[in-house]
Amino acid sequence: MDLTADEARRVILRAQGFVGADARRGGVPTMLRRLGAVQLDTISVLARSHELVAYARLGAVGRPTIERAYWDSPAQSFEYWCHAACILPIEHWPLYEFRRRAYRERRQRWHKVPDNVDKLLQQVRDSGPLTTSDVGGAKNGGPWWDWSDSKIGLEWLLDIGEVVCSRRVGWRRTYDLAERVVPADLLAQDLTDEECVARLAAIAGRSLGVATRSDLIDFLRLQGRFTALLDEALLSGAAGLVPVRVSGWPNPRRTSTPTGVEPALISTATPSAADLNTASPSTADPSSVDPSSATLSTTTPGTTEPGTASPSTVRPGMTGSGTASSSTVRPGMTGSGSDDPGTASASVAGSGRARSGSGSLGAGPANAWADPAALESEPRGRHRTTLISPFDSLIWHRGRTERIFGFNYQLELYVPKHKRVHGYFTMPVLAGGRLIGRIDPAREGTTLVARQLSLEPGLTSTKWVDALRDALWSAAEWVGCDSVRVDRTDPPELAKLLSEPPA
Repeated sequence: MDLTADEARRVILRAQGFVGADARRGGVPTMLRRLGAVQLDTISVLARSHELVAYARLGAVGRPTIERAYWDSPAQSFEYWCHAACILPIEHWPLYEFRRRAYRERRQRWHKVPDNVDKLLQQVRDSGPLTTSDVGGAKNGGPWWDWSDSKIGLEWLLDIGEVVCSRRVGWRRTYDLAERVVPADLLAQDLTDEECVARLAAIAGRSLGVATRSDLIDFLRLQGRFTALLDEALLSGAAGLVPVRVSGWPNPRRTSTPTGVEPALISTATPSAADLNTASPSTADPSSVDPSSATLSTTTPGTTEPGTASPSTVRPGMTGSGTASSSTVRPGMTGSGSDDPGTASASVAGSGRARSGSGSLGAGPANAWADPAALESEPRGRHRTTLISPFDSLIWHRGRTERIFGFNYQLELYVPKHKRVHGYFTMPVLAGGRLIGRIDPAREGTTLVARQLSLEPGLTSTKWVDALRDALWSAAEWVGCDSVRVDRTDPPELAKLLSEPPA
Protein backbone atom coordinates (compact mmCIF):
# COMPACT_ATOMS: atom_id res chain seq x y z
CA MET A 1 0.00 0.00 0.00
CA ASP A 2 1.27 3.45 -0.97
CA LEU A 3 0.34 6.56 1.00
CA THR A 4 1.18 10.16 0.32
CA ALA A 5 2.70 12.10 3.19
CA ASP A 6 -0.58 14.02 3.57
CA GLU A 7 -2.58 10.81 3.74
CA ALA A 8 -0.30 9.40 6.40
CA ARG A 9 -0.55 12.63 8.40
CA ARG A 10 -4.35 12.46 8.39
CA VAL A 11 -4.36 8.81 9.44
CA ILE A 12 -1.99 9.71 12.28
CA LEU A 13 -4.12 12.64 13.44
CA ARG A 14 -7.23 10.47 13.54
CA ALA A 15 -5.40 7.69 15.37
CA GLN A 16 -4.28 10.24 17.93
CA GLY A 17 -7.80 11.61 18.41
CA PHE A 18 -7.44 14.99 16.69
CA VAL A 19 -9.93 14.50 13.85
CA GLY A 20 -13.70 14.13 13.99
CA ALA A 21 -16.35 14.21 16.70
CA ASP A 22 -16.01 10.48 17.35
CA ALA A 23 -12.61 11.10 18.90
CA ARG A 24 -14.31 12.77 21.89
CA ARG A 25 -16.70 9.94 22.67
CA GLY A 26 -16.00 8.03 25.85
CA GLY A 27 -14.10 10.88 27.46
CA VAL A 28 -10.75 10.46 29.18
CA PRO A 29 -10.87 6.67 29.76
CA THR A 30 -11.45 6.02 26.05
CA MET A 31 -8.78 8.56 25.14
CA LEU A 32 -6.25 6.79 27.36
CA ARG A 33 -6.99 3.49 25.68
CA ARG A 34 -6.77 5.08 22.25
CA LEU A 35 -3.32 6.49 23.06
CA GLY A 36 -2.07 3.46 24.98
CA ALA A 37 0.10 5.66 27.21
CA VAL A 38 -0.01 9.23 28.55
CA GLN A 39 3.31 10.62 29.74
CA LEU A 40 3.67 12.18 33.17
CA ASP A 41 5.92 15.11 33.95
CA THR A 42 6.53 17.21 37.04
CA ILE A 43 6.43 20.56 35.21
CA SER A 44 3.18 22.49 35.38
CA VAL A 45 2.81 25.69 33.39
CA LEU A 46 -0.83 25.95 32.33
CA ALA A 47 -1.49 22.50 33.78
CA ARG A 48 0.39 19.23 34.12
CA SER A 49 1.11 17.44 30.89
CA HIS A 50 -1.29 14.52 31.43
CA GLU A 51 -4.08 17.09 31.80
CA LEU A 52 -2.96 18.98 28.69
CA VAL A 53 -3.05 15.75 26.67
CA ALA A 54 -6.72 15.25 27.56
CA TYR A 55 -7.57 18.90 26.98
CA ALA A 56 -5.95 18.91 23.53
CA ARG A 57 -8.26 16.12 22.35
CA LEU A 58 -11.42 16.59 24.38
CA GLY A 59 -11.64 20.33 24.95
CA ALA A 60 -12.54 21.97 28.22
CA VAL A 61 -13.03 18.88 30.38
CA GLY A 62 -12.78 19.85 34.03
CA ARG A 63 -9.38 19.13 35.52
CA PRO A 64 -10.87 17.23 38.52
CA THR A 65 -12.78 15.09 36.00
CA ILE A 66 -9.52 14.28 34.21
CA GLU A 67 -7.80 13.32 37.46
CA ARG A 68 -10.67 11.06 38.53
CA ALA A 69 -10.71 9.36 35.15
CA TYR A 70 -7.03 8.50 35.45
CA TRP A 71 -6.85 7.59 39.12
CA ASP A 72 -10.30 6.73 40.42
CA SER A 73 -11.01 3.74 42.61
CA PRO A 74 -11.12 0.92 41.64
CA ALA A 75 -8.00 1.52 39.63
CA GLN A 76 -8.60 2.43 35.99
CA SER A 77 -4.91 2.83 35.27
CA PHE A 78 -1.44 2.44 36.71
CA GLU A 79 1.95 4.10 36.33
CA TYR A 80 4.86 2.37 34.73
CA TRP A 81 7.65 2.77 32.20
CA CYS A 82 6.57 2.96 28.58
CA HIS A 83 7.98 5.83 26.52
CA ALA A 84 8.83 7.35 29.90
CA ALA A 85 6.89 7.41 33.17
CA CYS A 86 3.35 7.02 31.85
CA ILE A 87 -0.24 6.47 32.89
CA LEU A 88 -1.30 3.14 31.36
CA PRO A 89 -4.68 1.39 31.16
CA ILE A 90 -4.97 -1.14 33.96
CA GLU A 91 -5.66 -3.94 31.47
CA HIS A 92 -2.14 -3.44 30.09
CA TRP A 93 -0.58 -4.63 33.36
CA PRO A 94 0.32 -8.13 32.05
CA LEU A 95 2.00 -6.65 28.95
CA TYR A 96 4.82 -5.07 30.96
CA GLU A 97 5.94 -8.30 32.58
CA PHE A 98 8.87 -8.42 30.14
CA ARG A 99 10.17 -5.19 31.65
CA ARG A 100 9.53 -6.26 35.23
CA ARG A 101 11.46 -9.47 34.51
CA ALA A 102 14.33 -7.44 33.07
CA TYR A 103 14.53 -5.40 36.27
CA ARG A 104 14.53 -8.52 38.43
CA GLU A 105 17.34 -10.00 36.37
CA ARG A 106 19.29 -6.76 36.52
CA ARG A 107 18.80 -6.48 40.29
CA GLN A 108 19.53 -2.75 40.35
CA ARG A 109 18.38 0.67 39.20
CA TRP A 110 20.44 3.88 39.23
CA HIS A 111 20.73 3.74 42.96
CA LYS A 112 21.92 0.67 44.80
CA VAL A 113 18.88 -1.20 46.04
CA PRO A 114 18.93 -0.98 49.86
CA ASP A 115 18.82 -3.93 52.22
CA ASN A 116 15.51 -2.91 53.77
CA VAL A 117 13.35 -3.72 50.73
CA ASP A 118 11.68 -6.70 52.37
CA LYS A 119 10.78 -4.60 55.41
CA LEU A 120 9.34 -1.89 53.16
CA LEU A 121 7.23 -4.45 51.32
CA GLN A 122 5.94 -5.77 54.65
CA GLN A 123 5.12 -2.21 55.73
CA VAL A 124 3.09 -1.70 52.55
CA ARG A 125 1.38 -5.03 53.17
CA ASP A 126 0.50 -4.10 56.74
CA SER A 127 -0.28 -0.40 56.40
CA GLY A 128 -0.59 0.45 52.70
CA PRO A 129 -1.24 2.25 50.52
CA LEU A 130 1.73 4.45 51.44
CA THR A 131 3.51 7.53 50.14
CA THR A 132 7.18 8.29 50.71
CA SER A 133 6.22 10.67 53.50
CA ASP A 134 4.81 7.67 55.38
CA VAL A 135 8.21 5.98 55.36
CA GLY A 136 10.49 8.87 56.22
CA GLY A 137 10.45 11.03 53.09
CA ALA A 138 11.87 10.81 49.59
CA LYS A 139 15.20 12.66 49.98
CA ASN A 140 18.34 12.60 52.05
CA GLY A 141 18.69 16.36 51.94
CA GLY A 142 21.11 16.64 49.02
CA PRO A 143 20.40 17.26 45.31
CA TRP A 144 17.16 16.07 43.73
CA TRP A 145 18.63 12.66 42.86
CA ASP A 146 19.83 12.08 46.46
CA TRP A 147 16.97 9.78 47.35
CA SER A 148 16.38 8.21 50.73
CA ASP A 149 16.70 4.44 51.03
CA SER A 150 12.94 4.24 51.48
CA LYS A 151 12.28 6.05 48.20
CA ILE A 152 14.81 3.87 46.37
CA GLY A 153 13.26 0.75 47.87
CA LEU A 154 9.69 1.67 46.98
CA GLU A 155 10.69 2.55 43.42
CA TRP A 156 12.48 -0.78 43.10
CA LEU A 157 9.40 -2.63 44.32
CA LEU A 158 7.40 -0.71 41.71
CA ASP A 159 9.94 -1.60 39.00
CA ILE A 160 9.64 -5.32 39.69
CA GLY A 161 5.86 -5.29 40.15
CA GLU A 162 5.55 -6.05 43.84
CA VAL A 163 3.83 -2.72 44.37
CA VAL A 164 1.91 -0.51 41.97
CA CYS A 165 1.03 3.17 41.79
CA SER A 166 -2.55 3.67 40.68
CA ARG A 167 -3.15 7.16 42.09
CA ARG A 168 -1.34 10.23 43.36
CA VAL A 169 -1.92 12.45 46.38
CA GLY A 170 -0.50 15.97 46.13
CA TRP A 171 1.59 14.74 43.19
CA ARG A 172 3.15 12.07 45.42
CA ARG A 173 2.88 8.50 44.26
CA THR A 174 0.92 6.11 46.43
CA TYR A 175 2.32 2.59 46.59
CA ASP A 176 0.13 -0.41 47.28
CA LEU A 177 0.45 -4.16 46.80
CA ALA A 178 -0.15 -5.21 43.22
CA GLU A 179 -2.45 -7.97 44.46
CA ARG A 180 -4.72 -5.36 46.08
CA VAL A 181 -4.87 -3.08 43.05
CA VAL A 182 -4.60 -5.16 39.89
CA PRO A 183 -7.64 -7.33 39.11
CA ALA A 184 -6.94 -11.00 39.80
CA ASP A 185 -7.48 -12.12 36.21
CA LEU A 186 -4.84 -9.67 34.99
CA LEU A 187 -2.45 -10.52 37.81
CA ALA A 188 -2.70 -14.20 36.96
CA GLN A 189 -1.58 -13.79 33.34
CA ASP A 190 1.98 -14.83 32.67
CA LEU A 191 3.01 -13.74 29.17
CA THR A 192 6.30 -14.48 27.52
CA ASP A 193 8.60 -11.66 26.46
CA GLU A 194 7.62 -12.35 22.85
CA GLU A 195 3.92 -12.04 23.64
CA CYS A 196 4.43 -8.84 25.63
CA VAL A 197 6.41 -7.09 22.90
CA ALA A 198 4.08 -8.22 20.10
CA ARG A 199 0.97 -7.00 21.89
CA LEU A 200 2.59 -3.72 22.90
CA ALA A 201 3.73 -3.20 19.30
CA ALA A 202 0.11 -3.57 18.23
CA ILE A 203 -0.93 -0.94 20.79
CA ALA A 204 1.82 1.43 19.69
CA GLY A 205 0.85 0.91 16.05
CA ARG A 206 -2.80 1.71 16.75
CA SER A 207 -1.86 4.82 18.71
CA LEU A 208 0.53 6.11 16.05
CA GLY A 209 -1.57 5.07 13.04
CA VAL A 210 1.40 4.96 10.66
CA ALA A 211 4.88 4.48 12.08
CA THR A 212 8.41 3.54 11.17
CA ARG A 213 10.25 0.91 13.12
CA SER A 214 12.14 3.64 14.97
CA ASP A 215 8.81 5.27 15.90
CA LEU A 216 7.66 2.00 17.48
CA ILE A 217 10.95 1.58 19.31
CA ASP A 218 10.69 5.12 20.65
CA PHE A 219 7.09 4.64 21.79
CA LEU A 220 8.06 1.59 23.84
CA ARG A 221 11.71 2.52 24.53
CA LEU A 222 13.02 -0.90 23.52
CA GLN A 223 16.63 -1.91 23.24
CA GLY A 224 18.82 -4.93 22.66
CA ARG A 225 17.02 -8.24 22.50
CA PHE A 226 13.64 -6.55 22.82
CA THR A 227 14.14 -4.75 19.50
CA ALA A 228 14.86 -8.18 18.01
CA LEU A 229 11.54 -9.39 19.43
CA LEU A 230 9.85 -6.37 17.88
CA ASP A 231 11.32 -7.27 14.49
CA GLU A 232 10.06 -10.82 14.84
CA ALA A 233 6.57 -9.60 15.77
CA LEU A 234 6.44 -7.24 12.79
CA LEU A 235 7.72 -9.76 10.28
CA SER A 236 5.64 -12.72 11.49
CA GLY A 237 2.46 -10.66 11.66
CA ALA A 238 2.11 -11.16 15.41
CA ALA A 239 1.94 -7.37 15.89
CA GLY A 240 -0.97 -7.15 13.44
CA LEU A 241 0.55 -4.24 11.53
CA VAL A 242 0.88 -4.06 7.74
CA PRO A 243 3.78 -2.69 5.67
CA VAL A 244 3.17 0.54 3.76
CA ARG A 245 5.23 3.02 1.82
CA VAL A 246 4.82 6.70 2.64
CA SER A 247 6.12 8.98 -0.08
CA GLY A 248 8.69 11.46 1.17
CA TRP A 249 9.52 9.40 4.25
CA PRO A 250 13.11 8.10 4.28
CA ASN A 251 13.86 4.64 2.98
CA PRO A 252 14.99 2.21 5.66
CA ARG A 253 18.54 0.98 5.72
CA ARG A 254 18.85 -2.21 3.74
CA THR A 255 20.34 -5.54 4.65
CA SER A 256 21.35 -8.39 2.39
CA THR A 257 18.31 -10.65 2.04
CA PRO A 258 17.21 -13.74 0.22
CA THR A 259 15.42 -13.33 -3.10
CA GLY A 260 11.76 -12.48 -2.64
CA VAL A 261 12.08 -10.97 0.83
CA GLU A 262 11.47 -7.24 1.12
CA PRO A 263 14.72 -5.71 2.46
CA ALA A 264 12.90 -2.83 4.12
CA LEU A 265 10.94 -5.22 6.29
CA ILE A 266 13.98 -6.74 7.97
CA SER A 267 16.13 -3.66 8.44
CA THR A 268 17.12 -3.56 12.10
CA ALA A 269 19.04 -0.32 12.46
CA THR A 270 18.04 1.33 15.72
CA PRO A 271 17.43 5.09 15.86
CA SER A 272 20.10 7.17 17.51
CA ALA A 273 19.47 9.36 20.53
CA ALA A 274 20.03 12.39 18.32
CA ASP A 275 17.23 11.25 16.02
CA LEU A 276 14.82 10.73 18.90
CA ASN A 277 15.80 13.99 20.61
CA THR A 278 13.02 13.82 23.15
CA ALA A 279 14.63 16.62 25.14
CA SER A 280 12.34 15.85 28.02
CA PRO A 281 13.03 16.52 31.70
CA SER A 282 11.71 13.01 32.22
CA THR A 283 14.84 11.63 30.57
CA ALA A 284 16.94 13.25 33.29
CA ASP A 285 14.81 12.27 36.26
CA PRO A 286 15.56 8.83 37.72
CA SER A 287 11.90 8.51 38.71
CA SER A 288 10.72 9.13 35.16
CA VAL A 289 12.73 6.86 32.87
CA ASP A 290 13.15 3.14 32.53
CA PRO A 291 16.89 2.51 32.95
CA SER A 292 16.52 -0.99 31.52
CA SER A 293 15.30 0.32 28.19
CA ALA A 294 15.80 4.05 27.78
CA THR A 295 19.35 3.88 26.42
CA LEU A 296 18.91 2.84 22.84
CA SER A 297 21.36 0.58 21.09
CA THR A 298 23.14 1.87 18.01
CA THR A 299 23.30 -0.95 15.55
CA THR A 300 25.63 -0.31 12.65
CA PRO A 301 23.64 0.39 9.46
CA GLY A 302 23.35 -2.65 7.28
CA THR A 303 23.84 -5.16 10.07
CA THR A 304 21.45 -7.42 11.91
CA GLU A 305 21.33 -7.68 15.68
CA PRO A 306 21.92 -11.08 17.23
CA GLY A 307 18.61 -12.76 17.93
CA THR A 308 16.70 -11.10 15.10
CA ALA A 309 14.40 -13.41 13.18
CA SER A 310 16.16 -15.07 10.30
CA PRO A 311 15.09 -13.55 6.99
CA SER A 312 14.74 -17.03 5.57
CA THR A 313 11.76 -17.63 7.84
CA VAL A 314 9.89 -14.53 6.67
CA ARG A 315 7.23 -14.82 4.00
CA PRO A 316 6.61 -11.64 1.98
CA GLY A 317 3.20 -10.11 2.58
CA MET A 318 2.67 -11.74 5.96
CA THR A 319 0.39 -9.54 8.03
CA GLY A 320 -0.77 -11.77 10.86
CA SER A 321 -3.72 -13.95 11.56
CA GLY A 322 -7.02 -12.22 11.15
CA THR A 323 -5.61 -9.03 9.68
CA ALA A 324 -5.98 -7.73 6.16
CA SER A 325 -2.97 -8.10 3.93
CA SER A 326 -1.35 -5.11 2.31
CA SER A 327 -2.95 -6.08 -0.98
CA THR A 328 -6.48 -5.81 0.42
CA VAL A 329 -6.23 -2.73 2.64
CA ARG A 330 -7.59 0.13 0.56
CA PRO A 331 -8.21 3.45 2.30
CA GLY A 332 -9.15 5.28 -0.91
CA MET A 333 -6.98 8.19 0.17
CA THR A 334 -5.47 10.50 -2.36
CA GLY A 335 -4.62 13.70 -0.52
CA SER A 336 -6.68 16.83 -1.19
CA GLY A 337 -4.01 19.18 0.08
CA SER A 338 -6.68 21.41 1.65
CA ASP A 339 -5.76 22.53 5.16
CA ASP A 340 -7.82 25.61 5.87
CA PRO A 341 -7.62 26.40 9.58
CA GLY A 342 -10.32 25.12 11.88
CA THR A 343 -12.85 24.15 9.24
CA ALA A 344 -10.76 21.92 6.98
CA SER A 345 -12.26 18.53 6.30
CA ALA A 346 -9.90 15.68 6.92
CA SER A 347 -11.39 13.83 3.96
CA VAL A 348 -8.81 13.05 1.35
CA ALA A 349 -10.98 11.50 -1.33
CA GLY A 350 -11.77 12.95 -4.70
CA SER A 351 -8.63 13.58 -6.66
CA GLY A 352 -9.06 10.49 -8.78
CA ARG A 353 -5.37 9.68 -8.66
CA ALA A 354 -4.70 5.96 -9.11
CA ARG A 355 -3.52 4.09 -6.06
CA SER A 356 -1.49 0.93 -5.85
CA GLY A 357 -4.19 -1.72 -5.66
CA SER A 358 -2.25 -4.85 -6.47
CA GLY A 359 -0.49 -5.14 -3.12
CA SER A 360 2.86 -4.21 -4.58
CA LEU A 361 4.72 -1.20 -3.24
CA GLY A 362 5.26 0.31 -6.64
CA ALA A 363 7.01 3.48 -5.53
CA GLY A 364 9.72 1.58 -3.71
CA PRO A 365 10.24 -0.54 -0.61
CA ALA A 366 7.98 -0.33 2.42
CA ASN A 367 9.26 2.26 4.87
CA ALA A 368 6.60 2.15 7.57
CA TRP A 369 4.01 0.01 9.34
CA ALA A 370 0.32 0.82 9.73
CA ASP A 371 -2.64 -0.29 11.76
CA PRO A 372 -4.87 -1.98 9.14
CA ALA A 373 -8.03 -0.73 10.85
CA ALA A 374 -6.78 2.84 10.39
CA LEU A 375 -6.60 2.26 6.63
CA GLU A 376 -10.11 0.91 6.20
CA SER A 377 -11.81 4.30 5.91
CA GLU A 378 -10.98 7.90 5.19
CA PRO A 379 -10.33 10.29 8.08
CA ARG A 380 -13.23 12.76 8.00
CA GLY A 381 -14.41 15.59 10.21
CA ARG A 382 -13.09 18.77 11.72
CA HIS A 383 -9.53 19.09 12.88
CA ARG A 384 -8.85 20.13 16.45
CA THR A 385 -7.36 23.57 17.02
CA THR A 386 -5.36 23.44 20.23
CA LEU A 387 -2.08 23.84 22.08
CA ILE A 388 0.00 20.65 22.32
CA SER A 389 2.03 19.63 25.37
CA PRO A 390 5.74 19.04 24.73
CA PHE A 391 5.17 15.57 26.22
CA ASP A 392 2.21 14.65 24.01
CA SER A 393 2.63 11.39 22.08
CA LEU A 394 1.81 13.27 18.87
CA ILE A 395 5.26 14.89 19.09
CA TRP A 396 7.25 12.54 21.37
CA HIS A 397 9.69 11.61 18.66
CA ARG A 398 11.19 14.88 17.38
CA GLY A 399 12.43 13.26 14.17
CA ARG A 400 8.91 11.91 13.54
CA THR A 401 7.43 15.35 14.23
CA GLU A 402 9.62 16.90 11.56
CA ARG A 403 8.89 14.03 9.16
CA ILE A 404 5.10 14.37 9.53
CA PHE A 405 4.65 18.11 9.97
CA GLY A 406 7.87 19.68 8.68
CA PHE A 407 8.11 21.16 12.17
CA ASN A 408 11.54 21.39 13.80
CA TYR A 409 10.77 21.28 17.51
CA GLN A 410 13.23 21.56 20.38
CA LEU A 411 12.18 21.92 24.01
CA GLU A 412 14.30 24.62 25.63
CA LEU A 413 13.60 24.00 29.31
CA TYR A 414 17.25 23.45 30.12
CA VAL A 415 18.67 25.91 27.63
CA PRO A 416 20.04 29.04 29.37
CA LYS A 417 17.47 31.81 29.14
CA HIS A 418 19.62 34.08 26.99
CA LYS A 419 20.11 31.29 24.45
CA ARG A 420 16.46 30.29 24.04
CA VAL A 421 14.93 30.87 20.63
CA HIS A 422 11.25 30.19 21.31
CA GLY A 423 10.91 30.08 25.10
CA TYR A 424 10.90 27.98 28.26
CA PHE A 425 7.87 25.70 27.73
CA THR A 426 7.05 26.16 24.08
CA MET A 427 3.80 24.51 23.04
CA PRO A 428 3.14 23.83 19.35
CA VAL A 429 -0.20 25.04 17.95
CA LEU A 430 -2.19 22.45 16.01
CA ALA A 431 -4.73 23.78 13.50
CA GLY A 432 -6.08 22.51 10.21
CA GLY A 433 -4.07 19.34 10.61
CA ARG A 434 -0.77 21.26 10.76
CA LEU A 435 1.55 22.55 13.42
CA ILE A 436 1.25 26.21 12.50
CA GLY A 437 3.27 27.91 15.23
CA ARG A 438 4.44 27.82 18.82
CA ILE A 439 3.60 29.67 22.02
CA ASP A 440 5.56 30.03 25.26
CA PRO A 441 2.71 30.40 27.81
CA ALA A 442 2.61 31.53 31.42
CA ARG A 443 -0.02 32.60 33.94
CA GLU A 444 -0.15 35.82 35.91
CA GLY A 445 -3.18 35.71 38.16
CA THR A 446 -6.17 35.35 35.84
CA THR A 447 -4.22 36.39 32.76
CA LEU A 448 -2.79 33.90 30.31
CA VAL A 449 0.44 35.40 28.99
CA ALA A 450 1.96 34.43 25.66
CA ARG A 451 5.50 35.48 26.41
CA GLN A 452 6.49 34.63 22.88
CA LEU A 453 4.43 33.51 19.91
CA SER A 454 5.62 32.70 16.43
CA LEU A 455 3.94 31.59 13.24
CA GLU A 456 5.75 29.04 11.12
CA PRO A 457 7.72 30.43 8.13
CA GLY A 458 5.68 30.64 4.96
CA LEU A 459 2.30 30.93 6.72
CA THR A 460 0.35 34.18 6.56
CA SER A 461 -1.05 36.03 9.56
CA THR A 462 -4.37 36.77 7.90
CA LYS A 463 -5.08 33.10 7.20
CA TRP A 464 -4.03 31.69 10.57
CA VAL A 465 -4.72 34.46 13.09
CA ASP A 466 -8.19 33.12 13.95
CA ALA A 467 -6.75 29.67 14.73
CA LEU A 468 -4.04 31.17 16.94
CA ARG A 469 -6.61 33.31 18.75
CA ASP A 470 -8.90 30.30 19.30
CA ALA A 471 -6.04 28.22 20.68
CA LEU A 472 -4.99 30.96 23.10
CA TRP A 473 -8.40 31.94 24.38
CA SER A 474 -9.73 28.39 24.67
CA ALA A 475 -6.73 27.42 26.81
CA ALA A 476 -7.16 30.56 28.90
CA GLU A 477 -10.80 29.76 29.62
CA TRP A 478 -9.97 26.16 30.50
CA VAL A 479 -7.41 27.14 33.15
CA GLY A 480 -9.64 29.85 34.62
CA CYS A 481 -8.09 32.94 33.01
CA ASP A 482 -10.33 35.79 31.84
CA SER A 483 -7.79 37.73 29.77
CA VAL A 484 -4.89 37.14 27.41
CA ARG A 485 -1.73 39.19 27.03
CA VAL A 486 0.68 38.71 24.16
CA ASP A 487 4.17 40.03 24.86
CA ARG A 488 6.07 39.29 21.68
CA THR A 489 5.12 37.85 18.30
CA ASP A 490 6.72 36.90 15.02
CA PRO A 491 5.47 38.48 12.83
CA PRO A 492 4.99 41.56 15.04
CA GLU A 493 1.53 42.50 13.73
CA LEU A 494 0.04 39.38 15.35
CA ALA A 495 0.25 40.85 18.89
CA LYS A 496 -2.56 43.34 18.41
CA LEU A 497 -4.76 40.82 16.63
CA LEU A 498 -4.56 38.17 19.37
CA SER A 499 -5.30 40.12 22.55
CA GLU A 500 -9.04 40.33 21.88
CA PRO A 501 -11.22 37.23 22.40
CA PRO A 502 -12.80 35.48 19.41
CA ALA A 503 -15.99 37.09 18.16
